[in-house]
Amino acid sequence: MKRIVLLLLTLASVAAVVAESWTPAIGGSSGAQVGQPAPEITGGPWINSAPLSMEGLRGRVVLVEFWTYG
Repeated sequence: MKRIVLLLLTLASVAAVVAESWTPAIGGSSGAQVGQPAPEITGGPWINSAPLSMEGLRGRVVLVEFWTYG
């Protein structure tokens, strides 16, 4: 039992170190990266409001739904 706990703690520590050092780039031509400010949201339609800027959305929970046919 002690070996299993030690193994799990070791694996969790390794996973934490890997997760801390890994910062993937977000795809697309915008060059946006994790930890950087989000680009402005474009497109539509906006439901139940006029289009807002990123500043207008600051501090709010935002649901972004996107999909395509195919």
